Amino acid sequence: MKAQGLTKETVNQFGIEKELTFPKFGTGDTIAVSTRIKEGDKYRLQVFQGDVIAIKKNGVSSTFTIRKIGANNVAVERIFPFHSPLIDSIAFVRRGKVRRAKAYYVRDRVGKKARFKEKIVSNAMANKIAEKQAEAI
Repeated sequence: MKAQGLTKETVNQFGIEKELTFPKFGTGDTIAVSTRIKEGDKYRLQVFQGDVIAIKKNGVSSTFTIRKIGANNVAVERIFPFHSPLIDSIAFVRRGKVRRAKAYYVRDRVGKKARFKEKIVSNAMANKIAEKQAEAI
């Protein structure tokens, strides 16, 4: 598979490096994804912030779906390829509490029912998570 002169191996290496720089996130979390948008001969950054409702792990084809409520209460979903070169950065906003791997049930809900509860983490648990992440690096 060659895409833009890249072989599958180099894309895999690029993806592995990218996984190390992006924060860990899961379904229910709120994240802000900065993507590069080309306008004419210039690039600008556009931020898309919303709740992660699905993550599909499939090697180079891994994707994640983000849902946000836009203007006039219209829901907007966007699927991002995890290894896309157009993704500049991912900022973690807050952790959500969910009991499913895919949160498609949110599509049928309106108003406050469409929100994810925030997962509260104690200081002791936050320190454990920080230590594990420091060991992984």
